[in-house]
Amino acid sequence: MKVIASTKTIAAALCLAALFGCQKGSTGAPSETKKEGPVVAEVNGSTITTGDFTRELKNLPEYLKSMADTPQGRKEMMDTMVIRELILQQAAKDGLDKSPEIDEKLADLKKRLIVEAFLKKKVETDAKVSDEDLKKFYEQNKDKFKTGDQMRASHILVKTEKEAKDILAQIKAGGKFEELAKKNSVDSSAAQGGDLGWFGKGSMVPVFEKAALGLKEGQVSDVVKSDFGYHIIKLTGKRAAGVRPFEEVKDQIKAAIMPSKQQEVFQKIKDELKKSAKINIKEDVLNTIGGAKGDGKPAAAPAAPAAPAAPGK
Repeated sequence: MKVIASTKTIAAALCLAALFGCQKGSTGAPSETKKEGPVVAEVNGSTITTGDFTRELKNLPEYLKSMADTPQGRKEMMDTMVIRELILQQAAKDGLDKSPEIDEKLADLKKRLIVEAFLKKKVETDAKVSDEDLKKFYEQNKDKFKTGDQMRASHILVKTEKEAKDILAQIKAGGKFEELAKKNSVDSSAAQGGDLGWFGKGSMVPVFEKAALGLKEGQVSDVVKSDFGYHIIKLTGKRAAGVRPFEEVKDQIKAAIMPSKQQEVFQKIKDELKKSAKINIKEDVLNTIGGAKGDGKPAAAPAAPAAPAAPGK
């Protein structure tokens, strides 16, 4: 199942993002960030608070944020933050936090962050796409938004059959599917109440697809076992083949045309900055960069072609 198949990969990416993220207040890494919220974990006297966790979550890529909304995702992210804290503490004991190399990289990182913040602010302000632009693109490219028969479903994914049966019993007793999904599902869709959105034939693993196709709209399945665990599936919609409505693909269109708009704004920023600046690039020095060993010395001139042999007499 394409949506669920990515869960393990996303979990790994979540751990990597947290491990190499920038946690404030870690031992050995001086910080002026004020600790906020209750303490979630203590690591050799150093604390990780809900504020630390929230900042960490804010810095994650968008596609990973929903993963951290699940109980399992939060647990994995917190475990990785603890491991990173332990690494920072050991690195501080080894004196790595005070090495010239780290200071140099921090100075370089600061420059990059300032440039990034400047461009982000300017681009977000100027790179705007109007609804008229989006609708124009939609009307001119309707063939790109054609789909076959589709269905929409939500699911609750758990690790054991017992858990699944207990949750199914709660649903049959009147429990709300969406709330139970948010509370119990280990899939990244839990944050959306288990909603998997619209999908066509072949998008999900066969056992899931077969179960979903056998449901009527609004109906909930029995427990369905797959390689990912145990599912409870709720069919929330069906629609025939056709062109997807504008409102449904609006965000998709915006994501498609935004990069070119941002590039246009970036080029404009570069042109404006250069226009009011005095710039002198020394080509002779520039051409010395990139020697055989990167030592700043001029690269050796290419060997002259061999002289032609004298004609025989």
